[in-house]
Amino acid sequence: MPNKIQVGIIGATGMVGQRFIQLLEDHPWFEVAWLAASERSSGLPYSEAARWKLNTPIPDRVAAMRVHDAVPDGSPKVVFAALDAAAAKEIEPKFADAGRAVITNSSAFRMDANVPLVVPEVNGDHFKLIDQQPTRKRNGGYIATNPNCSAIGLVMALAPIHRRFGLEAVFVTTMQAVSGAGYPGVASLDILGNVIPFIAKEEEKLEAETRKLLGELHNGAVKDASFKISAQCNRVAVEDGHTESVSIKLKKLATHAEMLEAWSSFRSRPQELGLPTAPEHPVIYACGVDRPQPRLDVNRGGGMSATVGRLRPCSLLDWKFTVLSHNTIRGAAGAALLNAELLKRDGYLE
Repeated sequence: MPNKIQVGIIGATGMVGQRFIQLLEDHPWFEVAWLAASERSSGLPYSEAARWKLNTPIPDRVAAMRVHDAVPDGSPKVVFAALDAAAAKEIEPKFADAGRAVITNSSAFRMDANVPLVVPEVNGDHFKLIDQQPTRKRNGGYIATNPNCSAIGLVMALAPIHRRFGLEAVFVTTMQAVSGAGYPGVASLDILGNVIPFIAKEEEKLEAETRKLLGELHNGAVKDASFKISAQCNRVAVEDGHTESVSIKLKKLATHAEMLEAWSSFRSRPQELGLPTAPEHPVIYACGVDRPQPRLDVNRGGGMSATVGRLRPCSLLDWKFTVLSHNTIRGAAGAALLNAELLKRDGYLE
């Protein structure tokens, strides 16, 4: 692409905003041209406004950029949003009203009937909901979302199984990394040597979003998947990587070999199109009896693959397994970036 699409980042100084900057450096299609954050950062060079926490340096060009107020004036046509839900509820519609394509990691509008909640390998066709948004009809603006960081790894593991055998019930317990709480996040004296068995609204999001993501688009509306799901969410002392213990009941019985083949053969449009951020293998099975582990497996597929392991019979349901995904890459900034790539290929970023 000789002329890259200029993009902005709202919430650029936070942990997910930093991941956006890291992942967009040298991206073949997109180029960071505009940054916005809270009023206290406005007017500062990005290097002064952000407390950079990633293991790669701030790109020199971005470090020198001035941070703007989070208002549409002067922003490019395409903006990535990395805001908490309360701020997003107020800010994101203003950008859509101003004709911007808002590709957001926020939970504020995920469950709205005309807002697509998308994992490109799973339900990219749900982007058609964009055409129902009033701003899209009026000036081209819209909001498109990616899932909660705990839902995305689970859904990637469930999707190929659900398509082949059907799901009747899902029980999931999460062990979620501290980076999912942002910065400064959870106080060290609360999390070190500890497990916190509560993350506000996380269980509700995981249950609702999973059923929407695995639902089907009919007559311009998403019909949620009908299986039952119960989630328990915990915060643990891991830096990056959400680990989830999953038990499932199937509509059609499957053998161990059939389950493994469903995961290993799972491909979709991002892989067929060769999208820049798409992993070659969306789901990778780790054969070790003690895998996956965040320290060893979280960066598989550049942090964009879900790693599954420990598939074995479940004495209460049918099968149980473990799934791991990178919560700030595949579960946040990388998810939104892959959404943007598919939106571009489908003509929504013209």
